[in-house]
Amino acid sequence: MEHDAVVGPLDLAARVDDALAVQALAFGLSEDEIAIRRHIVMRHLLYPGARAFGATTPDGRLVGFVYGMPNDRTHWWSTVVEPYLRRGGHDQWLDDSFVITELHVHPAHQGRGLGRTLITTITDTAAQPRSILSAIDTESPARRLYRTLGYQDLARQVLFPSAPKPYAVMGAPLPLKRGR
Repeated sequence: MEHDAVVGPLDLAARVDDALAVQALAFGLSEDEIAIRRHIVMRHLLYPGARAFGATTPDGRLVGFVYGMPNDRTHWWSTVVEPYLRRGGHDQWLDDSFVITELHVHPAHQGRGLGRTLITTITDTAAQPRSILSAIDTESPARRLYRTLGYQDLARQVLFPSAPKPYAVMGAPLPLKRGR
């Protein structure tokens, strides 16, 4: 690992503003979008099994985070992606899966293995046999990372209300592949 940050459990409720500052930089969010996401994160943390890990520098700065939870078909995300997955015969992925809700690394700390460490650390704690996530449906460093970990496209061109770009839903058996 080339990064100087330490990955460990994160009290996301206590550090939600730090996490959203990282997400805003990584994802280009407006103040209004940050406020909406803050509400969503705090609601997600109430779900059974929800947990988070963070990447923290020696001086205590949060430079990356991941959070997720066991998937539940009644959650908003599942209700949006289910028809797309069903069309491809993949809707069983919504059952007995650990969903990666958010994974973001500060742009100045990307490309050093932090995203890989965060996602493998959180999925290693999952009791479920597989993991699912959604990512913007474009060739990107994030999608390449997910593929090296064993994620495959389950549905593409998934449209979320209010999201300007289509997403892909990806799934992988657990534990995730190691190595590059």
